[in-house]
Amino acid sequence: MLTPQWLDQLRSRVTLSALIGRTTRLQKAGREFKACCPFHNEKSPSFTVNDEKGFYHCFGCGAHGDAIRWMTDHQGLAFMDAVKELAAEAGMDVPAPDPRAARAAEKRDTLHDVMAAAQAWFASNLTAPEGAEARAYLATRGFDAHTIERFGFGYAPEGRQALSGALSRFPSAMLIDAGLRIAVDDKEPYDRFRGRLMLPIEDARGRVIAFGGRILAQEKTDAPKYLNSPDTPLFDKGRTLYNLHRAAPACRSSGRMIVVEGYMDVIALAAAGIGECVAPLGTALTEHQIELLWRHAETPILCFDGDTAGQRAAMRALTRALPLLKPAHSLRIVRLPEGLDPDDLLRSKGRAALESLLDQAKPLIDVLWEAEQAATALTTPEAKAGLKARLLAHVETIGHPDVANLYRRDLLDRYSAFAFPRRQEQPRGAPRKFNRRNGRDSYPAQAASDPDSIARLNRAMDGGTDALSAAVLSGLLRWPSEIARHAEALASTPALDSRFAALVDCCDAAPLLESEAVATILARQGIELPGSGAWSDVRFGFLQPDAQENQAKAELAQAIELLVERPALEAALARATARFESELSEEAFGEQQRLLKRKLEFDNRLRQMATRQAAAS
Repeated sequence: MLTPQWLDQLRSRVTLSALIGRTTRLQKAGREFKACCPFHNEKSPSFTVNDEKGFYHCFGCGAHGDAIRWMTDHQGLAFMDAVKELAAEAGMDVPAPDPRAARAAEKRDTLHDVMAAAQAWFASNLTAPEGAEARAYLATRGFDAHTIERFGFGYAPEGRQALSGALSRFPSAMLIDAGLRIAVDDKEPYDRFRGRLMLPIEDARGRVIAFGGRILAQEKTDAPKYLNSPDTPLFDKGRTLYNLHRAAPACRSSGRMIVVEGYMDVIALAAAGIGECVAPLGTALTEHQIELLWRHAETPILCFDGDTAGQRAAMRALTRALPLLKPAHSLRIVRLPEGLDPDDLLRSKGRAALESLLDQAKPLIDVLWEAEQAATALTTPEAKAGLKARLLAHVETIGHPDVANLYRRDLLDRYSAFAFPRRQEQPRGAPRKFNRRNGRDSYPAQAASDPDSIARLNRAMDGGTDALSAAVLSGLLRWPSEIARHAEALASTPALDSRFAALVDCCDAAPLLESEAVATILARQGIELPGSGAWSDVRFGFLQPDAQENQAKAELAQAIELLVERPALEAALARATARFESELSEEAFGEQQRLLKRKLEFDNRLRQMATRQAAAS
């Protein structure tokens, strides 16, 4: 078994410059060697070899690797052949393989045979009479014969035993292990893919490891539109990027890597001449896939659909990338026009329009700032403080200290420019008076509220954030169209009730659900719905049966804004109080008093909302 320690020892015994110098003319440049890159055509040298660090790198095309990688990528050897050749030169014996690992490798090799046979069968079906519907669909997508052949399109006919009969030379258990057949309890196994346009999913060496299938029969409304193979000994969807084996060489020429949402977008871009394109397979971009992208391009471009779900997918990828950030490695993001995916944009406006958007891809930090700034209305000091808290929370997840410090400085600079504009630019607010006795600002007294409404509010506020959460949940259940509008704010506030995440997931699945449908979905998941608690006494518009829709939605938006603000404000106040108790300094006391004043203003806003509704009802 080849352990990491043994492979490191092998690399340490190989002089990388001597190995590469056999086929590439190297020139000494300080402690490194330089050359014109052997992976792409160039006139001035941008390819470097560092013996001390044991790797080569091209600043032109991004080619990077060690001695083993040189033997596989440049010399074209298989991994084990490269290891054996280097070991022979280094005078090392290759360890005997572990029997269990050997059996697993043998099984994988056999499953590769199964997948190759299945691909050949699917491809032949596409050209047969029964593949007419699949061919008609491909014609509507505008794919020519070269594209269809290059990407290996095929067709899986109807029939639960069609593939089993065609691949009868393989045992049934192997077809199940390969993900081509499904076995349920004691019932007869059946084909996974039926009546679908088929597309092979290949590994980095171009071998078929899985399949994706698009449904063709429109009457199968209960079936998923796209169906991928399950995880198998060959296929791990979280560690696989569709089309990487084709995109990697194209990336070395173009210097960029583009990530889209689905494999149909990949194929559409390739047909338009943009070959450096990959896609995840039915999941949000994973940490392993991000690391895989960075092996080929330092700043891959995420190009997701322009709808809400597409932008939310981009944000999920962004938050997953933050802990992994390191010098020179990041992401850029493209926002497509709303309602369009890359294929739509190519069809309607052509390649030039898409290239223009790709050239304007924004750095990760810009997208992070814009997303958090747009997450909620920033009209109050509490909301602005919440923005700062969210930004710093993102910074805390960055693992590399230098990158984290630079992000903190950049985001705080942006925040200061936004929250504290120059005095002449600040709108004039309510007049304030300076109290010479205690050196603090004082504000005009608030108008007296209705005693009954105050009593109702105080009873409701005994429930704290949980009670307000129940009110907002009730409002969103009543007006489910508002879930999408506030999804980003609710999803980006981790301190909220977990039921909000379930509501956002419902919205992602079907944005036009009715109240009863949302309640039914949540109930099926075992999620308890809010009852008529104390907040029903505080007569917010969105809780009243005779409320006007526009007014109710406006009141609901204000309640959500308060709900999102409150955790950050309370956390900041707790920190300031703890600091004052430990330091007993004037500065710490002043900070605590400012936050206490904000807390009072926050409670007044709640009270004013309740009073307005009481007066209106």
